[in-house]
Amino acid sequence: MDQSPYCAALRCRLLELPKEQLVAMLEDAAKNWLAHDGLWFQAVEARYGMEAAIALDAQAWEQFSAIEARRIMERHGIASRGGLDALQGVLGYRLYAYINRQEVLRPDGHTLILRMNECRVQAARRRKGLPDFPCRPVGVVEYSSLARAVDPRIVTRCLACPPDPHPAEYWCAWEFTLA
Repeated sequence: MDQSPYCAALRCRLLELPKEQLVAMLEDAAKNWLAHDGLWFQAVEARYGMEAAIALDAQAWEQFSAIEARRIMERHGIASRGGLDALQGVLGYRLYAYINRQEVLRPDGHTLILRMNECRVQAARRRKGLPDFPCRPVGVVEYSSLARAVDPRIVTRCLACPPDPHPAEYWCAWEFTLA
């Protein structure tokens, strides 16, 4: 961590804020992160087309998801190779968890299912009268990379994700099994 006088002063100011304000700031940061991701994608799509934008987005998400998983694990003391319990812990602290409504199901001892019940990206597209964003190719890379970073024994499978049809109660669903 940067120990410059500016960073030390900022850290002191943050430590003085009420918890509710810090949580609200974290939610704002997550929204800003997602807005930047969307704007970046739209800029690439406008310049190079949807196919190139999705390919580049997948490349970025593969790296970002692993970084995010490792930082969450370090911050919260989640053990590497901790199986599905570790993955569930990481999923609960991802930036998505602060801005999208999601649920985790554990149908048995070797399976975890993540459902994205409300998705800010898809909701925004619906409000604008746009079709669902075809995020499956990027999601496969994103969730596989995240799960591997938590525990390389975890196998990821997409159950549903646009452009695939999906039930009304969720946008996408991902199954993780411990091999």
